Amino acid sequence: MKIEQEKRYALLLAAKDSDYVKKLYNGYFNVFVQAFGEEGESWDLFRVVEGEFPDMEDLDKYDGFVVSGSPHDAYGSDLWILRLCFLLQTLHAMNKKVLGICFGHQVICRALGGRVAKAGGGWDVGIRKVVMVDDDLPRPKLFDRLGETPTSALIIECHQDEVWQVPVGAEVIGFSEKTGVEMFCVGDHILGIQGHPEYDKDILYNLMDRLVGSDCINRCFADDVKASLEEAEPDKKFWEKLCKTFLKGNNNEICCAGKFD
Repeated sequence: MKIEQEKRYALLLAAKDSDYVKKLYNGYFNVFVQAFGEEGESWDLFRVVEGEFPDMEDLDKYDGFVVSGSPHDAYGSDLWILRLCFLLQTLHAMNKKVLGICFGHQVICRALGGRVAKAGGGWDVGIRKVVMVDDDLPRPKLFDRLGETPTSALIIECHQDEVWQVPVGAEVIGFSEKTGVEMFCVGDHILGIQGHPEYDKDILYNLMDRLVGSDCINRCFADDVKASLEEAEPDKKFWEKLCKTFLKGNNNEICCAGKFD
């Protein structure tokens, strides 16, 4: 009888917990585990923004890694960001599953040789329609594993930086009218998503209030975004399914392009 080994994942947290998230969710770690975790798995937290990283000799123990969003610039020269880039290069060389969210999406791009900079159109905050790439090229294997994939899906966004150029060998698999690279993948083991599949709207409301309080965005802009949020809902179940399918399926399974139920 074959005994399934417990799956083990790590969250590389690149932001400090806000008071709101600590009060409502007991920290961002729980937000991510609630969105992407499943029963019978083990999840570890590394606060990379505070210099806490997994030991290099322990990396092979993990089935996958998730890099969170952050208020910091992915192209910054802070020591922890440079150290994170080195870790991501190592994980890429090991063919480990790595999912990057917002800042995580951008810093993976940087670490693998792509280009990240301020967004040409300024802040993108709210709910954005991401269009899945559909051309004459073969469909991404991740989409095949998902089975029937929508042509577009709504996601919560909050960023002022963006990917300008993906790394060599990467494939752009999603875009929007505001951002040219909403999603990219490298092989079957790297996936970057500019939006926040883990967010509910309440977290974005609080984040906007904090951005107004720190003069990052103005009140009128925030009020307009809040009004628009009343008229739309993110396709959270789809994004969670996509992220789980990416993290939980091994490379051989994805290559087989089986259905996901």
